[in-house]
Amino acid sequence: MKAFEYTIKDELGIHARPAGMLVKECKKYQSNITISKDGKTVEATKLMAVMGMAVKCRQTVKIQIDGPDEETAYQGIKAFFEGNL
Repeated sequence: MKAFEYTIKDELGIHARPAGMLVKECKKYQSNITISKDGKTVEATKLMAVMGMAVKCRQTVKIQIDGPDEETAYQGIKAFFEGNL
């Protein structure tokens, strides 16, 4: 399992557009990808669940990746967060 924490820099947080982009990115991989904040964990491939997290700017989320392509997924998802959120 691979994991990392990321503090959101987008002033609007994870709102509809970036949430949709994140879900699309996560669906590229076979691994199970989850996002956690304040004790709540959701699958990163479920748009409504990701939006339901209501992640705001300057809040920190933990991303966990577990599966057959976790190293590739880790690199791709981490780059997505750094480039978009």
